[in-house]
Amino acid sequence: MTYTEDDYLMISGIQHFVFCRRQWALIHVEQQWAENEHTVIGKIMHEKAHDPYLREKRKDVLISRALPVVSRKLGLTGECDAVEFHKCEDGIRLFGHRGEYQVFPIEYKKGSKKYGLEDILQLTAQVLCLEEMFSTSIPFAALYYGETRHREKIEITEELRNKVEEITEEMHEYMKKSYTPMVRKNKACRACSLKEICMPELEKTISVKGYMKKMLSEEKDG
Repeated sequence: MTYTEDDYLMISGIQHFVFCRRQWALIHVEQQWAENEHTVIGKIMHEKAHDPYLREKRKDVLISRALPVVSRKLGLTGECDAVEFHKCEDGIRLFGHRGEYQVFPIEYKKGSKKYGLEDILQLTAQVLCLEEMFSTSIPFAALYYGETRHREKIEITEELRNKVEEITEEMHEYMKKSYTPMVRKNKACRACSLKEICMPELEKTISVKGYMKKMLSEEKDG
């Protein structure tokens, strides 16, 4: 199956979806958004990574910032924070450059390494997009953590690839049905940028969108 451009979902949404499916639905289905300290710091890091003046060439490595990527197979689109092209003997050819190159994407994160897989799965989705675009194989990629200033090399396993395919299929189903899951409170909710509009004490039977419509309707009737 291939998706049309109208069906494309944002790669960045994968980390939201894995962290909390309800958070993803509030942002991407219901178009809700709120900023907190975590999202602001993260945005600054991404803006720095995407600075168009930070294009570099280091010996046999070319670095491209804010590279747009897409996958028709997964129905995903977005940008890679940075993609390194390492000169090698058996790789892809790049217009305007001699030789062949191995593709190596890097995703920037504001904090330190997480216990969950949300960052790794987002990175894997970027890899799958790049592989489709360049008709190549990308065995490794990296996550860069701003808090520790550490780059972690990640092996893109078959298990990770399959997991991303499963997740994106589920995301498309949610979007198609305009579905927002019920609240499942946990300690991670404290750091969520949407905790104020998630309204867990009210969200047991209806979505936020449904609740707002109900409130507006009651105001008109009153």
